[in-house]
Amino acid sequence: MEGIPKAPFTSSGYGVYSISDLNSVVVDSQYSDAHDESGETLIPPSLSDFASTFAEDLQSVLDIELNVSIADTAALDSIFLTVNESVEYLDASGARTAEGYTLTISPSGIVISGASPLGVWWGTRTLLQQAILSEGLIPLGRTKDAPGWGIRGMMLDVARHYYPAEFLVELCSYMSFFKQNTFHLHLSDNLYNNVNIYSRERSLELYARFRLWSDSEDVAGLNNHKNESYTRGQFEEMQSACAARGVTIIPEIEAPGHALAIVQWKPELGLSDDLSLLNISHPDTIPTMKTIWSTFLDWFHSKTVHIGADEYTADVNDYNRFVNEMAAHIRSASGKGTRIWGTFPPRPEYGDGNINSADVSVQHWAFFEDNPYHDYIRNGYAVLNSDDTFYTVNKWSGSYPQKVPIARTWNGDPATDGGGIWHPHIFDTKDPANNPERSEPLVLGAVTPLWNDYGANASTYSEAYYVWREGIPALADKQWGGDLSEPAFFAALEKLHPFIPGQNLERAVKSKGPVIFNYTGTTGGVDQSGNGYDATTSCPLTTESTWAIGPNCSFETPLQSKGRNYVLSLRLLVEDVFDDDATIIRGADSALMLTPNITLFAAGTHFRLNSTAPVGTWVDLSIVGLGDRTFAHMRTTSLDAALPGVSGLAEAGKEEEGEEFLARLGVNGEFFVWTPVAIEAPIAELGGENAGWTGQLASLSLSSEA
Repeated sequence: MEGIPKAPFTSSGYGVYSISDLNSVVVDSQYSDAHDESGETLIPPSLSDFASTFAEDLQSVLDIELNVSIADTAALDSIFLTVNESVEYLDASGARTAEGYTLTISPSGIVISGASPLGVWWGTRTLLQQAILSEGLIPLGRTKDAPGWGIRGMMLDVARHYYPAEFLVELCSYMSFFKQNTFHLHLSDNLYNNVNIYSRERSLELYARFRLWSDSEDVAGLNNHKNESYTRGQFEEMQSACAARGVTIIPEIEAPGHALAIVQWKPELGLSDDLSLLNISHPDTIPTMKTIWSTFLDWFHSKTVHIGADEYTADVNDYNRFVNEMAAHIRSASGKGTRIWGTFPPRPEYGDGNINSADVSVQHWAFFEDNPYHDYIRNGYAVLNSDDTFYTVNKWSGSYPQKVPIARTWNGDPATDGGGIWHPHIFDTKDPANNPERSEPLVLGAVTPLWNDYGANASTYSEAYYVWREGIPALADKQWGGDLSEPAFFAALEKLHPFIPGQNLERAVKSKGPVIFNYTGTTGGVDQSGNGYDATTSCPLTTESTWAIGPNCSFETPLQSKGRNYVLSLRLLVEDVFDDDATIIRGADSALMLTPNITLFAAGTHFRLNSTAPVGTWVDLSIVGLGDRTFAHMRTTSLDAALPGVSGLAEAGKEEEGEEFLARLGVNGEFFVWTPVAIEAPIAELGGENAGWTGQLASLSLSSEA
């Protein structure tokens, strides 16, 4: 079966190699400390570093524990990792690429030889995939493979919606498995500043965020939200963890448009008719931006940084001067190149005022802003393809879909009758005259964005992943240069998806059956599901075999969260709620609360229902996660009543009409939209410090059948 991306394979005849015969991973001593210096990252892992991560993946994916050693030659039944710089690997333009590799499967073992350690790493991804697809019996033969384009990845708007660093690292792992190498983080932005209805005061209060936190006095006041920001240590760890899997983080600080976070810090720098735009002619504007960049440049371990420069509607000459001055400053201060969103294409009348193509690359996103081929490439600019063909906006949009429209990867080439396979050189999926040749060297690759236009309360963290779940692998195949058919893609993804290493974005929980855990007071904290997820508790049992829950004790499971689909059922008695703010049960991604309404707290937002849980009455309360929707079902009961269904699980949610948790999106200050929201089940702890309630728990159960 073909992997993702599709890799060419030449069979050496009949026969297979069994992964179970492997006994070691051997790193070529000549290259064990070698690094790939040609890529975008400034912190490239060594071949030995990649080997260690690969060995961890072998254990987590294939349950094979192999020692990693360094030697001059391969051992029998080993995976030998080496570099061979004499082998020529070419990209779509015919230029050499350091990301190529050769994977050889022979009766005596496996050899992965790369143009660089990064190339070897991509070879390990192919090996893992083939081991999964072949169920451990890999056909004998050889794969020689290389990407068509050097930049392949995704962009996430972390400015209008914060995401924890750990979540971003998990996304890097997901991307890496499909050989994407670039994760663009959009770090500063604001909700749409609707100047037609907003006053100056309203604009200065509008949601706007700068996500980097520095204690430097030079930027004091720029960011007042430390709990939803990345410190230098966190950003360093993110970059290192992603680089360990071949993914480079490209940071973007947006200006002179989408700059309300900066104007809220220094209001004098905003244009009077739209405070989200910087007044570049103000004498302090460019010095302020240079100060910001000087503060953070040392944080960034990429050869290119992104200064935004998107959707600026004021003077083009000021804009071009801003971009050129910032690019020159960044080059002088750090040696880094600069990338911008395509906004004002070069024109002869601008003369020397055009953007400097030697220092600045362009990220095209919309044809109403520019024509990437005729405006930029034919004028010598390097261009990254982020055309809005594949744009997504989280949860709702009047213009763009909420999932990557992957069908266009199979029919997006307008030069083919009926539409052919899309690749990064295709900017226009309707008119081939707007697309360069596949071999055009000024096409850098492709990055697909996800925007959070409607802010932090529109979605949970994991909903960003679900926007991309199929999109990342579908795009990755074509960004690499693959041509997987639609049936082959879905067949491969179905088999590969459960084994992707370094992440648990779906918050899956292993279980022998649909019941994941089941606790009752009559059996103590022993899990009755057969999975062995026994609970621990410091809460005393009452004479009625219930746990007395409160802030001075806790009831803890060995788990944290359960993603789609689930039914979490509790039989409980709430005796007292402190200050109308109680946390019934919490987990890593969410908490079930009484505020006093039944509430799920996730991603920094309280999603409240209209109903409340009565005090002093036993209730059966179920939280049901069903696809991208979440419901609560509650009924009054008695302690002695039979638990509905199997341990009070799925049937409990069906016997009473449920109430749905919804996200309320404010759309540009004009109207609201209510959308479903998918919230993970909180399954870590009841009670404990700051729980804010006292009561009794008779049973707690979790099922994967919703």
